[in-house]
Amino acid sequence: IRILATGSSTLGASHKFRDTLTGRKRDIWLTPMSLEDLRDFKKDKIKYRLQKGGLPPFFLSEKLVESDFQEWVDSFWAKDIQELFRLERRHSFQKFVELILIQSGGIFEATKMAGPCEVSRTTISNYLKVLEETFVAHVIRPFSTNPSMEIVSAPKVYGFDTGFVCYYRRLSELRSEDLGVLWEHFVLNEIMANLQTRKINYWRDKRDHEVDFILVQQGTPPLALECKWSADHYDPAGLMAFRRRYKEGNNYVICADVEKSYSRKFNGVTAAFVSLKTLIKEIKGSQNRHP
Repeated sequence: IRILATGSSTLGASHKFRDTLTGRKRDIWLTPMSLEDLRDFKKDKIKYRLQKGGLPPFFLSEKLVESDFQEWVDSFWAKDIQELFRLERRHSFQKFVELILIQSGGIFEATKMAGPCEVSRTTISNYLKVLEETFVAHVIRPFSTNPSMEIVSAPKVYGFDTGFVCYYRRLSELRSEDLGVLWEHFVLNEIMANLQTRKINYWRDKRDHEVDFILVQQGTPPLALECKWSADHYDPAGLMAFRRRYKEGNNYVICADVEKSYSRKFNGVTAAFVSLKTLIKEIKGSQNRHP
């Protein structure tokens, strides 16, 4: 007998569910809409997806209704959080969700959130664990082998959906400065959707050089992934700093305006400028070659 059980992300957070089906189930993670979903819905405009987000009811709505976002968060609190985690301070928790989405893609600092949420730093750390376990936030931890030179503990936190990021940032129209960080979110979502993993890192040294994402696959050197809305605005300083320490591995710059792949060399460091579709094809091909 085979059973397909669908449910909210908190289903996997239930210890009872995990323990009773250990070794007898396979999870399939349905992320917000991916590139393939956009083709199926016959709406492949990336800007539209970035603003509306990847939850089908929001994506298909002709007009975004702000109350729908708050209703979703209220339902998340009532149906998911209280049943499993028994948190008591609704206002503090929902304020934390708001701050996470406003600051999405940035370095997480629990101390700075404790005051606005009116709770302790320990409680803030617990809130983050809850959001990570329910897949409302993705905690991207630093890749590091040299603690004296690199950031080793401060994670970056991404909200699960660009529509909610836009709502909480009050982005009724997307400006050019908004597109870069939203594109970064979409690239992250696409990687997670296709690889079915959250084992993704970022890299940053103590001179503030940074690489958006580092992907470490078994048997291969680390892949360096940089996200840029426009290829013309790419600054290779972070990638070059990373490759001074980690010589081996492929480098990809994923751009929304690249259709045909090409390569550029920066002081001996070669980077492939690719579309998101090409990136996924390359990564999955690499996985097949190194199981």
